[in-house]
Amino acid sequence: MQISTKITTVTEMEELGVAIAARLSVGDLVILRGELAAGKTALVRGIGAGLGIKEQISSPTFVIARRHHGPVPLTHVDLYRLLDHHNLSNEVSDLDLEADLITGIVVVEWGDDKFFDEVRLVVAITITSPEEREVTLDWRN
Repeated sequence: MQISTKITTVTEMEELGVAIAARLSVGDLVILRGELAAGKTALVRGIGAGLGIKEQISSPTFVIARRHHGPVPLTHVDLYRLLDHHNLSNEVSDLDLEADLITGIVVVEWGDDKFFDEVRLVVAITITSPEEREVTLDWRN
C-alpha cells in the first residue's frame, strides 16, 4: 500500500515518524531514500520517539550504525559513506542487522532493498521546495 503526504516542517516530519512507529513491530526493517537534507534523520527521530526511545537520535553518518535502547530497540543505519564502495553488499552484511531485527527495529538511510530480505516499509522523501517535502510510504507485506 502506497501513501503520499506533504510535509512542511521538521515537527511534521517527526510527527510522521511517530505515526509510522505505531505501525512497526520487532523484526521490521525500514528503508529511507532521499537526497541530503531531505529530512531522513528527523523522520528517524520521530520513529524513535514513537518507540519510546529517550536518548537523542542523530545521524550515524560517520559511525555507520547506532543502536538506541528503549522498550523497542532501534538500530539507525546510514549507508551514505559506503555508497561508493565496490563491495557494498559485504559492508551491509558485516553490520549483522539480522541480529538487531531479532529484538528491535532497523531503519536504514540511503538503503537499497536489494541488500535486505524482508523490508516492511520504504520511505521516499523528495524535496519539492525549500519548505516542502513529498513523502511516499510504500508499506510491504
